[in-house]
Amino acid sequence: MKRSNYRWVICAMLFSALVVNYLDRQVLSLTWKNFIAPEFNWTDADYGLITGAFSIVYAVSMLLVGKFIDHVGTKRGYLWAIGIWSAGACMHAFCGIITNGIVSGDWIFSFVGSRDNLMLLQRVADASTAITTVSVWLFLAARCVLSVGEAGNFPCSIKAVAEYFPKKDRGFATGIFNSGSQIGALLAPFAIPLIARYWGWEMAFMIIGVLGFIWMGVWVFVYKPPRHNSRVNAAELAYIEQDAAEVADANVAADPASQLPAPRVGFLKPFTYRQTWAVICGRFLPDSVWWFLLFWAPAFISEVYGYPSDSIEGMMGVFTIYLISMLSLGGSYLPTFFINRSRLNPYSGRMKAMFIFALFPLLGLGVMPLGKVSMWFPVVIIGIICAAHQSWSANVYNVVSDMFPKNVVATVTGAAGLASGLGSFMSNYGAGELFTYAARTGMTFLGFEGKNAGYMIVFMIAAVAYLVSWIAMKLLVPRYKLVKL
Repeated sequence: MKRSNYRWVICAMLFSALVVNYLDRQVLSLTWKNFIAPEFNWTDADYGLITGAFSIVYAVSMLLVGKFIDHVGTKRGYLWAIGIWSAGACMHAFCGIITNGIVSGDWIFSFVGSRDNLMLLQRVADASTAITTVSVWLFLAARCVLSVGEAGNFPCSIKAVAEYFPKKDRGFATGIFNSGSQIGALLAPFAIPLIARYWGWEMAFMIIGVLGFIWMGVWVFVYKPPRHNSRVNAAELAYIEQDAAEVADANVAADPASQLPAPRVGFLKPFTYRQTWAVICGRFLPDSVWWFLLFWAPAFISEVYGYPSDSIEGMMGVFTIYLISMLSLGGSYLPTFFINRSRLNPYSGRMKAMFIFALFPLLGLGVMPLGKVSMWFPVVIIGIICAAHQSWSANVYNVVSDMFPKNVVATVTGAAGLASGLGSFMSNYGAGELFTYAARTGMTFLGFEGKNAGYMIVFMIAAVAYLVSWIAMKLLVPRYKLVKL
C-alpha cells in the first residue's frame, strides 16, 4: 500500500498559523516608532513596558495553557488560541479612538470610573501626559489579550507534531512550520508600514487580525487525530506510530489501539524532572534574544541609521534580516542527518546540532563596530543570529517530545514557554529602560555613546546567550533519558 502524506497537510496548517501569528506580533514593532509614538508621545520606556507586559503575560499563560491544551486536545485548543489572539490583534485598532474619547471627556466608560475621576485625571495631568498614559495602558491591555491567545500557539503546534510525526522527523517538521515565523516577518515590513501609511495604523491591526479568523474556519475541517482521520491510511499511520515500542518502555501504553486512558499527571509533576529544567534553560536566554530582535530591529534601523519603517531602506533592512533567517530550514534538518548518518539517539543528535547553532550568534559582537562601516553589516549579522535561533528553537522544542510522553508534551512546552516569556520580559523591558537611560545621560560604553552604547551592551549579551544555554542543558541532561511517569 502506498503511504499517504496527510501529516504534511497538518504541517502546512501549522506553518500558516505561524505566519499569521508573526504578522500579528510585528504590527506594533513596525508601526510604533514612526506612526504611533508621534501620535501618543511614547518613549522607548513606554514601548518597553508594553512589550514587557506582553512577555510576562505570555509567560504565565504558557504555563497554564499547556495543561489546558493537553486537557481539551489539539483541535479545540488551537481554535481557542487563535480566536483569542485574533480578537486581541483587532482590539489594538480601537486604542486610539478610546484614548481620544477618554482624554477629551466625551465618553464615560464604566471600567474607567466616574466622570469625577475623569475630571480629576484632566486636572492633575496636561493633555499630552494624559494621552501618553491612557494610550500606553490601553495598548498594554490589548497586548495582554493577544499574548494569552498566542501562548497557545507552540504548545498546540508541538503537540500536533508529536501526534502526526515519528521522533526522527519531528525536528524537520518543526523547522518547516517554524519557518512560518520568518515568512510572516518577511511579509510584514512591506505590508504593514504601507497599510499604516495609506489607511492608518489602525487598519494594519484590523486587517492582520482578521486573517486568524479565516484560518479557524479551515482548521475546523482539516484536523482530526491520525487514528480517526480517514485521510490517513494504514501505511501512514504505521509510519507515524513507529515509536510505540519505545514509548512502552516509558510506561505508556504500547498498543496504539489500546483504549486505556493515558495516566493523569499532576501539574507540578513535570518540574521534578531534570529534562524539564533542561528545556527551560534552552528557552530562557535564547528566546530573550529572539524577542528583542523581533520587537526592536525596526527601531534599531530607524534610530541608528535614520531609515523609518515605511522607507525603502527600512523595509529592505527588515526584509533582509528575515530573508537570511530562512537559512534555518537547512539547519532544522541537521539533527535528522546526525541521527540517520551517525546512528545517534534523538537527544544526542539535537544537542550536537544545537552546539553548532550556538556558535553563530557570537557574530553579534561585531554588530555595532561593523555598523560604523555600513548598515548592511548589522543587518546580515542579525539575520544570521535569527537563522541560528530558529534552527535552535526548532530542536529545543522537540527535546520535549523526544523525552516526555505525548500526554504531557503541551504541559512541558508551556512550562518552557514560561521561561521564554520571562526572558522576553527581561530583554524588552530592560532594553526600553536601558535605551531611555542611555539617551538621557549620554552613557558611553566601549567607544559608543547614548543609545548606541545601549545597543552594544544588548548585542554582547545576545552573542553568548546560546552557548551558556547549551552548557546548562548538557549539565542537566548529559545523556538521552526517557521520562517515566
